[in-house]
Amino acid sequence: MAKAIRYYEIGGPEVLKLESVEVGDPGPGEVRVRHGAVGLNFADIYYRTGFYPAALPAGMGVEAAGVVEAVGEGVDGFQPGDRVTYTGSPLGAYSTERVMPAKHLIALPDAIPFETAAAMTMRGLTTSYLMTRIWDLKAGQTVLLHAAAGGVGLIFLQWAKILGLRVIGSVSSDQKAEVARAHGCDEVIIYTREDVASRVRDLTDGKGASVVFDSIGAATFESSLKSVARRGLLACFGTASGPIPPIDAHQLALNGSIYVTRPALADYIADPAEKAALSAELFGHVAAGRISIEINQRYELDDAVRAHTDLESGRTTGSSVFTL
Repeated sequence: MAKAIRYYEIGGPEVLKLESVEVGDPGPGEVRVRHGAVGLNFADIYYRTGFYPAALPAGMGVEAAGVVEAVGEGVDGFQPGDRVTYTGSPLGAYSTERVMPAKHLIALPDAIPFETAAAMTMRGLTTSYLMTRIWDLKAGQTVLLHAAAGGVGLIFLQWAKILGLRVIGSVSSDQKAEVARAHGCDEVIIYTREDVASRVRDLTDGKGASVVFDSIGAATFESSLKSVARRGLLACFGTASGPIPPIDAHQLALNGSIYVTRPALADYIADPAEKAALSAELFGHVAAGRISIEINQRYELDDAVRAHTDLESGRTTGSSVFTL
């Protein structure tokens, strides 16, 4: 029997329940994976609260790393004993073991531990496409990053230094400002007591940031819009505070003929070749030590309620994982 977190209704963290479940054998195109570590992501909260719909009852979680134990008919490229990681698969990662479609797996190099993989696969692949796929970023450009001390933020800051970017980061507290600076953030704005757009203009001689990366959503959209340089880009890649408001195209012209995109990781890893390329970029930087993965919170699987409470309240920094 495996252990798994499931939920039967949408709501607060208390709806998460630890259960014993039968796993069974993989069917055609499927694998059975024993997890070594499981990732905790804000997307998990979106499912739990119903912002992302799911048929109930449902498992929880979309990211984990472990070892393939069995493969079903027609599976190519993976065999028992292979080390793997994944993100964006059907719900059910909050478990010790599961059966899942093999198409979601990514081969994991021996140099990367399971905890590191579970802490970085979603965040790292997100950073990879933000850095390399949505805008022609060049050394010397200034960008604004919200939630600079978060899981994506700390990976982003290190990757930005590799590319030679100047990063202005926004955070909610002095403690998180210290974390961001320690990971390469050039300038830090504490948005709970400073006007973000005004500070960005001050720090860029009135020009604004070439690209604004916003994972917060509703609470930061207006300040993000006002922080973009003429003909720059606002990339809204998350909605931690709620969905972004409807976009008035006329406002894009008034704010400098700017571009706005709402990218999702699923669309950048849908093509197997592109997923492999993004993964190789990420794993290469981590294995070589150019990017380190900060795991600042570890939880047992039966402590999922506290884990969601901590994440939702903004008390976490860097990445969080469930250890198994």
